Amino acid sequence: MRVLLASPRGFCAGVNMAIEALELAIESLPGPIYVYHEIVHNKYVVDRFRSQGVVFVDSLTDVPEGSTLLFSAHGVSPEVRQLARGRNLRTIDATCPLVTKVHLEAIKYANLGYTIFLIGHEGHDEVIGTMGEAPEAIILVESPDDVAQLDVADESKVAYLTQTTLSVDDANRIISRIRERFPQVVSPPKDDICYATQNRQEAVSVLASSVDLTLVLGSQNSSNSQRLAELSRERGVTAHLIDGAQDIDPAWFEHVETVLVTAGASAPEVVVEAVLDFLREHFHATVEVHSLRTEDVSFPLPRELRVVSS
Repeated sequence: MRVLLASPRGFCAGVNMAIEALELAIESLPGPIYVYHEIVHNKYVVDRFRSQGVVFVDSLTDVPEGSTLLFSAHGVSPEVRQLARGRNLRTIDATCPLVTKVHLEAIKYANLGYTIFLIGHEGHDEVIGTMGEAPEAIILVESPDDVAQLDVADESKVAYLTQTTLSVDDANRIISRIRERFPQVVSPPKDDICYATQNRQEAVSVLASSVDLTLVLGSQNSSNSQRLAELSRERGVTAHLIDGAQDIDPAWFEHVETVLVTAGASAPEVVVEAVLDFLREHFHATVEVHSLRTEDVSFPLPRELRVVSS
């Protein structure tokens, strides 16, 4: 078997920052450390931190007053921040700066009186946080068909933003429909979809045509990982989204000679290596790294931890 290992893959700068922040909090602050929602959408990462005593919560009422609470990479709404202050929680904000950028754009357009179309997936942590910045001004748009139903008071004052982990192709289809219906729509000068999401999607788009099967390392609730599997399927190549080697079914590889392996932005390299070891052991696989871009982005630790780390 021949394995094409996509690069870049796996952790992005925002995930690296959030994980490093939580690790430092565990080392330097009295526990337990609480995290609002999952630190990132990855089962391996969450289980590892849970085994170290981290408590993941979906409601701040589950966090004892005065405790330490870390906000995940996906960001939170102003309402959550206010609730945390009301409970006298020591908060650490590990929101990805690229998500913060979208929040600030939402605030700016809302203050200017625009109706904002937020392109994203209902219920995703990032979307909930962004909509919380200006709930009266934001309308969620999930598909091109939604655009026909949009009703705004002033069609000359509309803007669009996007969830950072979307499929570039899907987002562009919705954006095209919005531009057709609202020719005066405005948008941020720079795309909201993050660099890492775009780079990992580009790698699958380029490499999928050369393989018989794609394995994407990532959890089912990881939006950007789901998009990678969908991209492969759209190109006629079967794809499986898995958390690790334990999820592999050897029957998948009947008549398969070439496999693409990649990982979503919240999947650690250790699970990738375990899958490669499985393929070497069971199918005598040879691994070729195919690097399309170099990533050198990094984000500083949350300001609440910079003194601790210095």
